[in-house]
Amino acid sequence: MNKKELEFILEEGEGLKLEFKESLKNLDKEIVAFANSSGGRIFLGVSDDNKIKGIKINNKLKSQIQDIARNCDPSINIKIETFDNILIINVLEGSDKPYKCSSGFYYRQGPNSQKLGRNEILVFAMKSGKIFFDEQTCEKFDFKKDFDNEKFEMFLRMSKISKTLSTEQILLNLGLGKKEKEKFFINNGGAMLFAKDINKIYYHTKVTCVKFKGAGRTSILDRKDFNDDIINNIENAVKFILQYLPLRYEITGLHRKESYEIPEDAIREAVVNALIHRDYFEKGANAQINIFDNKVEIINPGGLVTGLNKKDFGKISISRNPLLLSLLSKTELVEKIGSGIKRILESVKKQGLKDPLFEFNGFFTVTFLRPKKTTQKTTQKTTQKILELIKKNPNATREEIAEFTGITSNGIKYHLKNLKQKGLLKRIGPAKGGHWEVKK
Repeated sequence: MNKKELEFILEEGEGLKLEFKESLKNLDKEIVAFANSSGGRIFLGVSDDNKIKGIKINNKLKSQIQDIARNCDPSINIKIETFDNILIINVLEGSDKPYKCSSGFYYRQGPNSQKLGRNEILVFAMKSGKIFFDEQTCEKFDFKKDFDNEKFEMFLRMSKISKTLSTEQILLNLGLGKKEKEKFFINNGGAMLFAKDINKIYYHTKVTCVKFKGAGRTSILDRKDFNDDIINNIENAVKFILQYLPLRYEITGLHRKESYEIPEDAIREAVVNALIHRDYFEKGANAQINIFDNKVEIINPGGLVTGLNKKDFGKISISRNPLLLSLLSKTELVEKIGSGIKRILESVKKQGLKDPLFEFNGFFTVTFLRPKKTTQKTTQKTTQKILELIKKNPNATREEIAEFTGITSNGIKYHLKNLKQKGLLKRIGPAKGGHWEVKK
């Protein structure tokens, strides 16, 4: 530990493997949580808002901390180091899970220690607590050839992390790799964030998005497969869905408020959950998004995490990929760990829609029910507006049509494609320099 590394850690803030504390209060809870998870470090003498408060370090304090760790059930081995007036407690992942302190069983979830029942943490620890896909070394990843510095720089900006250390040092502090014999190895979490071409490494990390005609699966109108870094996969999947959702309008005073028929934040939350919490050990299936006239399905392999059941759904949050969850929680993609389902329900309810359906049958499926009448009326009015404008101006651009109708450019793209498929509209000439022809 040196001053430069400490400054980076303070700027990074608390996370999956990092906890700040000013005193010994509830220290046993944090030690147990790290031992039941994948290990971590506790910085004693640092406040929750990342400020160094310092602590009086002496043999009595060190002895107290060792006693706290030994009094856990079973006892936990820790290593203590100091830097100036900060005491650092290193807790390794336990080999005899689950561990318990005087107030119960705890597990690390992002920057928080979450209390669980013994059966929940026992089953989880037995089956998946010792092996996380995102923390395993990515054997196919050649750091010199496959690492994308632009994606790394973008993530640092999104996370508001300054590049005060070398790339390798930052990755090590973020838990995204390890160094052995002067060679750096990235793990799957790092590969899913920073690979130049993830297709060279994994094919099952893609998201398949399909727009069906009508309410059945017999006819496909559009299909896209996205297999980029996980952040771009999220953004591309959300954009695909939104381009097929009509906008609804609400007039408030002199202002017109636009919103999609299904709230955008609910869609985004469901996509983020699907890609962060999916079972990446399952390589025979991909995350899937299906859009029908009456519903939108967002599906990911894995179902509920082992150790949880339906009564826990929405109350207890355990991730199959805690490293990815912790890192993305530093960005705007994940607002608050463990509250995604609640926000989806609140957002849909606020817009007066039916509650989404949740299914757990080896896959985890969120189904948003589309409002039929609103969709039909909005589509008919928009179609009429588009045809009226094109009759007057066959050279109208997509942006001009969007401005005239008051919907997004992506929405216009969907309507134009739909009109061409119905034989009501034809494009004459190239995309640039051509014109539209309205068919009788």
